[in-house]
Amino acid sequence: MKTLRTPDERFADLPGYPFAPHYVDIPDEDGATLRVHYLDEGPADAPPILLMHGEPSWSYLYRKMIPPLVAAGHRCVAPDLVGFGKSDKPTEKNDYTYARHVAWMRSLLIDNLDLDDITFFGQDWGGLVGLRLVAEHAERFARVVVGNTGLPTGVGRPSDAFMAWQKFSQETPVFDIGFLINSATTTELSAAEIAAYDAPFPDDSYKEGARIFPSLVPTSPDDPAADANAAAWEVFKRWDKPFVCCFSDSDPVTAGGDKPFLALVPGAEGQPHVTVEQAAHFFQEDGAPQLTRLLIDVMG
Repeated sequence: MKTLRTPDERFADLPGYPFAPHYVDIPDEDGATLRVHYLDEGPADAPPILLMHGEPSWSYLYRKMIPPLVAAGHRCVAPDLVGFGKSDKPTEKNDYTYARHVAWMRSLLIDNLDLDDITFFGQDWGGLVGLRLVAEHAERFARVVVGNTGLPTGVGRPSDAFMAWQKFSQETPVFDIGFLINSATTTELSAAEIAAYDAPFPDDSYKEGARIFPSLVPTSPDDPAADANAAAWEVFKRWDKPFVCCFSDSDPVTAGGDKPFLALVPGAEGQPHVTVEQAAHFFQEDGAPQLTRLLIDVMG
């Protein structure tokens, strides 16, 4: 598997991102290894909050949430998915599959970091990947908080907004990541923040993972990931630990995505579900104080 590694100087002096990098080499599922980056902030002996980003963002997305969570005494672990952030980037679209993304994060978080008593927080593909890990390793997770995400099995039609995004991602000649993220927030990011989202991708050759991700979402029952996601749903239909939804009020792509969780997950009953107000898809930019307070509250 051929990979690219973003030069460190691309990440110098990013606004609001003073965190020390951590790296682990994991199997690439093709006979070699990948270097994966993660943040690990706060007391090492505290139960971890696992903060998982989606596409096309990276752990920079959590820069506003990590400091107050650490100040409240919590440990925050925020990985960069393979193909994103400071993690290595395979150069071929077919190197990326849903199953591989799950395996890569399993290798990092379970096999190497050996996380336990985890509070999971996932948005976008962070939810699609992370919820699979929760289902496979339920004994390691104490509670789940999700927003603007899902666990699709290919049954039912995705939203028109998602189908338009999927089509755009495959057909547009210019995949301007910083612009795309800024377009999916209600707040206006600064030029320096937009540049920080662009930092992992010096040119288009680094963007194959970002481009292919929308096409990996199961949209039909014969999708390669459909059965594994359906199996995960069977776990969540029996999940009685806390399961909290915090979807935003201004995200056309995932609007209504909380309904299956609220209807089917026993642990969702009686939880402090919230609607994140005046927030779009990347609600970590728009509603960080509300999300942070929710996490602190649900952890007691």
